[in-house]
Amino acid sequence: MNTMTLNGKNISFNPGDTILDVAQENGVEIPTLCYLQAADHKGVCRVCVVEVDGADRLLPACATPAADGMVVETHSELVVQTRKMMLELLLADGDHNCLFCESNGDCKLQELVYEYGIKDAPRTATYEPRPIDDATPMIFRDFNKCVLCGRCVAACNDVQCNDAIPFPYGRREEKPLPTGWLPLADYDHCVHCGECIQACPVGAIIEKKAIGQARSWEMEKVRSTCPYCGVGCQLWLHVKDDRIIKVTGVEDGSPNKGRLCVKGRFGYDFIYSEERLKTPLIRENGGFREASWDEALDLVANKFKEIIATHGPDAIGGVSCSRSINEDSYNMQKFFREVLGTNNIDNCART
Repeated sequence: MNTMTLNGKNISFNPGDTILDVAQENGVEIPTLCYLQAADHKGVCRVCVVEVDGADRLLPACATPAADGMVVETHSELVVQTRKMMLELLLADGDHNCLFCESNGDCKLQELVYEYGIKDAPRTATYEPRPIDDATPMIFRDFNKCVLCGRCVAACNDVQCNDAIPFPYGRREEKPLPTGWLPLADYDHCVHCGECIQACPVGAIIEKKAIGQARSWEMEKVRSTCPYCGVGCQLWLHVKDDRIIKVTGVEDGSPNKGRLCVKGRFGYDFIYSEERLKTPLIRENGGFREASWDEALDLVANKFKEIIATHGPDAIGGVSCSRSINEDSYNMQKFFREVLGTNNIDNCART
């Protein structure tokens, strides 16, 4: 076991750990903005720099391996002033008006600016307005708020493996902003999973359906399980006034570890549709009439009996809905095989 000195305290660590890993394991807060553990994305924003004894410059904690005997200061005067400078540069090279931003109260940049006491950040003289991507029904991209951290690129390419936000990105002289090096989405490859939204630390990528519906502090987070298939992905429902505003994945929840598909992240508003059936309907005289559950179930049971008596049990087939829980699908196949006497049971997910 190796040891190092962190803020004057001698601690042990495992070989292969970064300085950030060691700090997090020992309850020492080092701010990050670009770091995305799931994709091993690091070393872009330099907000996590620390002072290492003997080094000729400040080092990024997320990308620097811890070494035996290393002496590290995470909040020295030089470190704090450097972080403030990096944050001021990010603020100056963008349009970060928190009053009008959907991510107000849920923005890592805003949080760090407040923590480090930054009062003003004048915009750079070379700043030009950047494009807004409003081309899809689910995702809204405002590149004026983009800090070019690369988290959306890593989330798309390395976490979800869709390759819908191609490299390169970032500040480059040969292809200058406002359009040249932004993380622009290739919608021929995008499956609208929204992983880029969840990865974005600022308000540059947001859920379009949630715009104007609620501020972050007005919403309650309720944990649930995705109803769309039997995988069991874990969700956070962001709720205001008993209405779902948006959905995010539970980062430490199994089996999805924060990842969601387009249905899990965006397919929640069907529950508020006025077209949803609220009572059983029975077809009569070319139309439908409302019925009680007892009447509807008796009708179905009698029809099953008639069909089996006339044509045998294999004249009946069942399809279990993938939006039901696994236990319901199990009970349905048990009912068809044991009670009705047929193996004609399937699940709609197969097709």
